[in-house]
Amino acid sequence: MGLRSGSAPNMKLEALERGKRATIISVDWDAIAPEEGKRLRALGLDEGARIAIAHRGVFGGRDPIAVMVGRMTIAIRRVHAAAMVVEPA
Repeated sequence: MGLRSGSAPNMKLEALERGKRATIISVDWDAIAPEEGKRLRALGLDEGARIAIAHRGVFGGRDPIAVMVGRMTIAIRRVHAAAMVVEPA
């Protein structure tokens, strides 16, 4: 994952620290079921979206992950977050 002119390195959304802001750079839509991908796009989770991690689950695989998109908080699965590459702000 590359660098952009002096910014922090790109990373998977699942690795983003709680409270940190980022922009979605790319999404591996092939790693997400088509109906789930359609729902995520409808909720605004697509390339260019400005996001932040609000909370993480406490059990097992730390699912779900609460993601803030604008003034909305959306719960997504960790597998969805693993398919998204973000650039921290």
